[in-house]
Amino acid sequence: MVTLEGVGILTVTRPEALNALNSEVAQQLVETAKGLDGDRSVRAIIITGQGSKAFAAGADIKELASQNYSQAYNGRLLETWRGLDGVRKPILAAVNGFALGGGCELVMMCDIAIASETATFSQPELSLGVIPGMGATQRLIRTVGKAKAMDMILTGRRITAAEAEQMGLISRVVPQEQLMPEALKISRAIAKCSAPVVAKAKDCIKRGLEVPLSEGLRYEMREFWSCFALQDQKNGMAAFLQKQNPVFTDG
Repeated sequence: MVTLEGVGILTVTRPEALNALNSEVAQQLVETAKGLDGDRSVRAIIITGQGSKAFAAGADIKELASQNYSQAYNGRLLETWRGLDGVRKPILAAVNGFALGGGCELVMMCDIAIASETATFSQPELSLGVIPGMGATQRLIRTVGKAKAMDMILTGRRITAAEAEQMGLISRVVPQEQLMPEALKISRAIAKCSAPVVAKAKDCIKRGLEVPLSEGLRYEMREFWSCFALQDQKNGMAAFLQKQNPVFTDG
């Protein structure tokens, strides 16, 4: 983990296994992300993979192959990853190379995702005799729609970064050498904003995926009103009227 100008950078480091996600990686990454969430000096988080070949080439099949139903159920297999849902600060995925299976699902757990031109994405779990277990059957349909989600999950086909951007799985594609500079640029832009206001915006967007439109609108309005209890609202609007750059102090 590296912290740089208010941005925490988490790197999956298993290059010998194309950064495959085992239980140790899950525990370390989630715990570190939670730690950064409580660090007031950190305003945004980037998750990436070591090297240019892989963001994460899926879950570690060697670790999963020996599991039986009782072990998977009682051990709550893969449930550790749900800990990322509770992180309030924005998480950006910088996807370099393969984002397959659990790697693709990790991308969907993040709030923003950008990818290098050579990145590829897929959900190949059915070819292994299982379904996705880190959220793809639920998050993918909400991200790209039923037709594309069914296509990716039922066929397991790989898609390019360009196609992933076109369908809305990621927000932009950049040259490999620009991946981390662009990720840092986006994260620093977020870091300049009021931390509690950023958290409110993220919370409202996530809530909108889970509730009817009418309830989402009511929730957004209440959170909008609550911004007026913050000094950052006073600072931000005063700076705008005075044609100055705002200085945010809350959080």
